Amino acid sequence: MAEKLFALDIGTRSVVGIILEEKNDFYHVADLVVEEHKERAMLDGQIHNVLAVADVIRHVKENLEQTHGPLTKVSVAAAGRALKTEQALVEMDVTNRPLFSEEDISRLELAAVQQAQQQLLTDDIENKNSHYYCVGYSVLYYRLDGEEIGSLVDQQGSTASVEVIATFLPRVVVESLLSALKRADLEMEGLTLEPIAAINVLIPPSMRRLNVALVDIGAGTSDIAITDKGTVVAYGMVPTAGDEITEAMSDHYLLDFPLAEEAKRMINHSEEIRIQDILGFDQFFPKAEVIEALRPATSNLAKSIAHEILRLNNQQSPKAIMLVGGGSLTPDITKHIAAELELPENRVAVRGIDAIQSLTKAQHVSSSPELVTPIGIAIAARKTPIHYMSVQVNEKVIRLFELKEMTVGDALLAANIRARSLYGKPGMALAVNVNGRDIMIPGEHGQPATLHVNNEPANTKSLIKNGDVIHLIEGRDGANAQVTVRDLIDDASIKTVIIEGTMYMVEPLIQVNGNTANLDSSLQERDKVTIKTIDSAEEIIKTTGQSHIFQKIKPYFITVDGKSVLFPEFSSQLLLNDVPIKLQYPVQDSDILSISKSMSPSVQNIADQLQIKLQDTITISFQGKQTKLEKNCVSVHVNGTSAKLDDVVSAGSHVTIEKLDTNPWIFQDVFRFTDWKLSDQQSGQFAILRNGQSSTFDEPIFGGDQLEINFSS
Repeated sequence: MAEKLFALDIGTRSVVGIILEEKNDFYHVADLVVEEHKERAMLDGQIHNVLAVADVIRHVKENLEQTHGPLTKVSVAAAGRALKTEQALVEMDVTNRPLFSEEDISRLELAAVQQAQQQLLTDDIENKNSHYYCVGYSVLYYRLDGEEIGSLVDQQGSTASVEVIATFLPRVVVESLLSALKRADLEMEGLTLEPIAAINVLIPPSMRRLNVALVDIGAGTSDIAITDKGTVVAYGMVPTAGDEITEAMSDHYLLDFPLAEEAKRMINHSEEIRIQDILGFDQFFPKAEVIEALRPATSNLAKSIAHEILRLNNQQSPKAIMLVGGGSLTPDITKHIAAELELPENRVAVRGIDAIQSLTKAQHVSSSPELVTPIGIAIAARKTPIHYMSVQVNEKVIRLFELKEMTVGDALLAANIRARSLYGKPGMALAVNVNGRDIMIPGEHGQPATLHVNNEPANTKSLIKNGDVIHLIEGRDGANAQVTVRDLIDDASIKTVIIEGTMYMVEPLIQVNGNTANLDSSLQERDKVTIKTIDSAEEIIKTTGQSHIFQKIKPYFITVDGKSVLFPEFSSQLLLNDVPIKLQYPVQDSDILSISKSMSPSVQNIADQLQIKLQDTITISFQGKQTKLEKNCVSVHVNGTSAKLDDVVSAGSHVTIEKLDTNPWIFQDVFRFTDWKLSDQQSGQFAILRNGQSSTFDEPIFGGDQLEINFSS
């Protein structure tokens, strides 16, 4: 025996009651009743007069009960026009952060959804205290440093941002539905959303991988749902629908609104339209003429729908458009929408209940597209009913409207836990000026919050079920920026140098706000720091207190006969890694400075460098004995004092050199350097010989000469 399902489509203008029989996954529309509201009890999908709506529901229920017996449970839908869609953008400073993970992206998306919800509450002043359920969102784009990017995973940069389009359902919509049903002695058996209901019967899951838009054009509003990648990615609504066409008919032909509505419906059934104006005159107009009169209104409706579709679909046209609802019967509406979206006309079509698979209907039930949503409500509420679920978030019980697979992120949204608490706040930055350049030192990044579901580690994408216990430990705030001078300099600014065998640490010269400081000085906001690195050998020698080295490496100058003379041979040199350098030469870390050794010159050394002969010395043989003859060629005085040949001459000394006897050596000079004397026994004649040859005492002699004096008896 087939099971009967009772469903209600509570619309802005009317309430549709339907009896659906189910048997082996086949459905049969057994009965259908439509009753219009007696007053404006509904507005934009929300019940504004519960008593009036409950009265209409009761009449529909009683009408159906006459044929089908008592009805106590009913399936209903929250109107798609009650859904609120909002776009939001969130940016995050990611400087010096680790690579982006999937969880980081999820938390950034959650922050964007909360931003959208906050914008919604700010814009909706009338219902600013209302609670909203997020029924879905999709990412429009990710950006890194201002450039659009496909994914933030494993990316690094300065600023990351995400923009989402999120859809919300006001809780009051569900609560008012429950109240109206209770007053009509009905219990809610199942609940769905109108767009979901229509999609479930027209677009099976296998087709939802396609980017398709479903538009339910009603009387006051047109509801839109977008599918892509296997799911419903966005919902939207425009406050323009069939009534705008009716009003255009009324204005053009001077008709009362109900008569204009009746005339509009005739367009789809008659080639000639009978119109009775407000003066009571009957006129007949060709169908083509009436359609042409309605063209501006039809075009305006198509533009509104197309614009919202593009907004929801990231400014791209879907692959196809399906139209349902009474307003979808507006003449040429499919052509206008196709033109606005630049789609082929066969990609935009009106779908009636004959497009619903595994469905039959009673003979008196029409195949009109306006019945797709009521039938979809009955089937969807039966097959995929929406339930409430309760979870605990930090020991607070939260009730969720289970529109989809619920996640920890949904629970955090419902618990009004702000996304910023999922990360600790970054510490305050510090601005300083270093050598005339402004530098910003960021504070420490906050640590992420820790999430657990039933004491097991979780993340914002973790699925939850009824009764789960969620615990969130908020992230730790980052410390304010703290910096010392050492943090601002590179390693090359500090050098280790060995000077004459002793190791020294050479640090830069530092001033903070004009006062001398050191590397470990802490800096404050707006401090002005001057850092002078010590680079040259001269600067390093001064900084390390080794200035005595300058004396050691001064050039060796003395004054000779009133003239200053440089002797490089006796000057010490500064060596860098054993290579002579000048004082201005740069020194690197681990370099070795030393001083080359130099001799302390004597008078003889000075004379040798000046190529001055101080003594004339020769060696001769006299009477068979080697004899050395010496005489000074010059007289040397150092600083006014007579100096010997081996006396040391200090740098800066005044030396005078005076020439003495320069005559050549003669034979008789020998007697001054020998102790030979004429013996008393020697007498008679004697011969003077030089190298065996006869000579005289006045004859010049030379080194190596053989000199003799021979006596004869």
